Amino acid sequence: MADPLTADLLTAAQAATRLGVSRPTLYAYVSRGLLRAQPAGDGRGSRYLAAEVDRLALTRIRGRRPKEIAKATLDWGLPVLESAITLIQDGRLYYGGHDALDLAARASVEEVAGLLWQVPAGGTALADAFSGPAPTPAPAFAAARAAFHGRRAEETLLPLLALASDDADTAIWQRAPGRLAQGAAALVRLLTACLLGTAPDAAPIHRQCAKAWGLDKEGAELVRMALVLCADHELNASNFTARCVASTGASLRAAVLGGLAALGGPRHGGLTARVEALWDEVGADGDTAGRLRQRLARGEDIPGYGHPLYPAGDPRAAALLARILPQRPAWAVVMEQTQRLVGQPPVIDTALVVLRRHLRLPPGAAFGLFALGRSVGWIAHALEQRADAQLIRPRALYTGPRPMPKP
Repeated sequence: MADPLTADLLTAAQAATRLGVSRPTLYAYVSRGLLRAQPAGDGRGSRYLAAEVDRLALTRIRGRRPKEIAKATLDWGLPVLESAITLIQDGRLYYGGHDALDLAARASVEEVAGLLWQVPAGGTALADAFSGPAPTPAPAFAAARAAFHGRRAEETLLPLLALASDDADTAIWQRAPGRLAQGAAALVRLLTACLLGTAPDAAPIHRQCAKAWGLDKEGAELVRMALVLCADHELNASNFTARCVASTGASLRAAVLGGLAALGGPRHGGLTARVEALWDEVGADGDTAGRLRQRLARGEDIPGYGHPLYPAGDPRAAALLARILPQRPAWAVVMEQTQRLVGQPPVIDTALVVLRRHLRLPPGAAFGLFALGRSVGWIAHALEQRADAQLIRPRALYTGPRPMPKP
C-alpha cells in the first residue's frame, strides 16, 4: 500500500465509509466514471484518492435536505475544515507527517509542541518557544491554588488557568512571532502548574510532573509518553471548540480555555472519570468478569472501549498499555475479559486511567494528563485557524414553531 505520508490513498472499505455507501455502489461509481480506481501495487485491490472521494461526497450531499447535510458534516462525517496538523489514516496517527507513536518513543512535549505549532503563519518556526524563563502567574493564582488544593483536576484546571493567565502575549494584536510563541509556551507551563499545584517552572514538563508526583525515571518516561500521545487528535470536539474561539479573533488563552471546557464532558476527556468509576466497581479479582456481565445485564455500558476512527484498536492506548500491563498481570486479565465481553479494544481514556493507577497518581490525574497534553493541540489549531482569518459560523436548521402569519 502507498505510504500515507506521500499519497493520501484510501482502500475500498475506507472510500465506501467516507461516501456512506456500500462497496457495490462504490464500484458502480467507478464504472460510471465518477471516481477513479488506482492499482494498489501490492495486488490487494484498488486504491482511491481521498481528495476525489471527498469531492464526490460533497456532490452527493448537495440537493439533500438541510438536516441530512448537517448530519453528514457534523456527526463523524466529512471533514468540515482543512488542517495540516494531524492525520488519522489506516489506524495510525501522524503529527505533521510524523508517526505519533514514534514521537512518543523519543520526543519531549516541548519538541512536539514545536512541531505542531509550525503551522502556516508567516513561515515562522516556533520550535524554540520554550527557551524562555518560567512565566509569572497573575497575583490571584497563589490564593486560588491554595483554595483548590486537594480537589480533582476536572474541577480545578479551568478556573485556575483562567486566574493564572492573561491575554497580553497571545491576543490577536500580538504579531511578534517570538513573543507569541513564548506566550503559547507560557500557557502550557501555567497549565502544568495548575495541574501539579506548584509554581510555574522552566524545566521540561514531564520532569515537573515526575518531581511533583515523586516518580522515578520509568514513571517520568510514561508521563512523557502519555502527554505526547494526547497532544492532538484531528478535529475532535475540544479542538473544534478551540478553533471556533480563535476564529472570532480571541486570544490563544481564550482558545485553550474553550478547549479545556469542552474536554471536561463525559463524551470526551471526562470519560476518564467514568472509567475510574468502572474500575472501582468491578475490581481486579476473580469476580471481575461476573460484575462486568451484571453491569451489561442491567443495560449499562462499559465506558472506555471502542473508537470509531480505530476499528482495529486505538494505537495510543495500545502503546501505553504495552508498557504497563506486563507489570500488572491481574489488570491485563481484567482488560482481556472486558474486551471479550464488549468486542472492542480499549481507547486512550482507559489507558490513562491504567497509567494513573499504575503510578499511583492523584485522583483526576488521568484527565489532567489528557488536558495538559492536548493543550499543545488546542494552541496548534488556534494558530492555524487564526492564519485562515475566517469566522467559523455554521447555520442552524430551525425545528421550532413557525412564525404566525400577520392578519
